Amino acid sequence: MRVDSHQHFWNYSPTEYGWISHEMPEIRKSFGPEDLQTLLDEQGIDACVSVQARQSLEENDYLIGLAEKHDFIKGLVGWVDLRSEKVEEELERYKTFPKMKGFRHVLQDEPDDQFMLQNSFIRGVKKCFEYGYSYDILIFEKQLPSTLKFLEYFDSQAFVLDHIAKPMMNAGPTKNWEAGIQELAQYEHLYCKISGMVTEADWKQWKYEDFLPFLDVIVDSFGIDRIMFGSDWPVCLLGSESYGETKGIVDHYFQGYTDEDKAKIFGGNAISYYKL
Repeated sequence: MRVDSHQHFWNYSPTEYGWISHEMPEIRKSFGPEDLQTLLDEQGIDACVSVQARQSLEENDYLIGLAEKHDFIKGLVGWVDLRSEKVEEELERYKTFPKMKGFRHVLQDEPDDQFMLQNSFIRGVKKCFEYGYSYDILIFEKQLPSTLKFLEYFDSQAFVLDHIAKPMMNAGPTKNWEAGIQELAQYEHLYCKISGMVTEADWKQWKYEDFLPFLDVIVDSFGIDRIMFGSDWPVCLLGSESYGETKGIVDHYFQGYTDEDKAKIFGGNAISYYKL
């Protein structure tokens, strides 16, 4: 099974999706499963993991409803208030929905880069694992040092890093990003999504070669068994003309790899990590 490990759905409204600014006309509209399924079929992809786009419990209910109607949505990454004293009640409730695989917090938007190091937050993430869920780490490059400290609180629990930690793509990897990725990858249970790259590039003028040094670092650091393709559709449309163009960057990079390796990158690793 070929899997897109990271995409989103939404019924657009400016109040519910305030992060979609006026500078993003390409995505200031609704995107649903019917829109995506055609694109997946065109690209030979069988399934997807849908990730939260709002930090609310209503978002979880929305995604669960979609997943119950569309079999190709094999997994969901939702949101709960991990700092809440009632976090266990919420985690327990979602155990009745087998497609709810994990949770994430939009750490990239927190003004405090050490937000993730709060005792209450770490406790909540540990509860996620106790209840059998995964956790997606969504950060900017500047939060890599805090993420390294964060991972020290965990042993063998498996995390996944979204969007290769969102480095700026228009000037090549910084020394801090490269060193941070190499250090993170030493945490043997951390996976990495090859996703979100075009949105961190120059939306109108990027070229394929811009991504190569970043992909080299990710593959050299994580290896084939801990990386997975994610489109970040429809957010990717900010910097790409189509789903196919976004996926084509990753296809091109791995075109010389064995079929076995490509099967891991485009499905096997996501299936293993998210227990699809």
